Formats: sequence, C-alpha cells, structure tokens
Amino acid sequence: MDEQAKKTALRMIPYGLFVLGVGEGQRSTVSTVNWVTQASFQPPLVAVGVKHDSGTFELLKEQNKFAVSVLGTGQKDLAFAFFKHVEPQDGRFGEHAYETGVTGAPIITAAPAWFECEVDSIVEGGDHSLIIGRVIEAGVREATDVLTLKECGVNYGG
Repeated sequence: MDEQAKKTALRMIPYGLFVLGVGEGQRSTVSTVNWVTQASFQPPLVAVGVKHDSGTFELLKEQNKFAVSVLGTGQKDLAFAFFKHVEPQDGRFGEHAYETGVTGAPIITAAPAWFECEVDSIVEGGDHSLIIGRVIEAGVREATDVLTLKECGVNYGG
C-alpha cells in the first residue's frame, strides 16, 4: 500500500469536534472526540469512537450511557480544553459550566446542541472502540455550523 496515499485519503474525511460526557456527579468526565456519526434513522443510533485505554472508556462501559455536546464554529478553545482530563468541580469542568439531562451525563452548557444516548453495543478493535448509542434525548440552543478539525487547523487520521 502507498502509505502517503492512504494517509492523504483518510485525512480527507471531514471531522467535527464534540465533547463526550460520561458518568454522574463527581464520577463524571468529559473528553473531546471527533469520530461521531449517525448510524441509523430508526431507531436513532450514533457511533462514537473512544480510545479504549482511557478512563472515559472504562466509565462509559460501567455506566452504559453518555451525552454528546456538539460544538459550534468558533469554539476551538472549548474543544481544546478537554483534550486532557479535567475534574468536575461545582458544576464546572475547568472554566466551562455543564448541566445534566436524562442520563445524568454532563452536557457542556455553551454547546449549541447536544444529544444523550444509552449504549446499544460496543465494538472493540484497534486503538479505539466503537460505541453505538441509541439517542434518547436531544436539544438545540442555537442552529450553527459544527466546529471542524479543518477550522482548527488540525489533522487527524491517516
């Protein structure tokens, strides 16, 4: 295989940026993720890629539910805030407030949209596992374009 061609072709896949919230209360975490896509209309399913050697993945397997905060264009600083673990404290992760919905998982208050899921299945393989979640709740605060890796000047994949 032509490694450069593979890398270039895979980097042409467009990626949005999202904040994955897992857990409840002091046993919760948020992580920036970019492998998110709708996988089914009926029932409404999404697929999320999660690094399987992370604390987020372990908590997700235990809780079997999660929330995804959809970041909007211009929210690069918010996306970059959760590349490393941040402890929840007083309704915030660092400088960023969160709320909870039906799953109890954290939803970033500044995100223009969000959805909550119950885990339907987990496919483990490679360095990330694929989480299939059934969407059970959603909300929109503002209809806007999603923040993308391209907007942030970041490449991923390949």
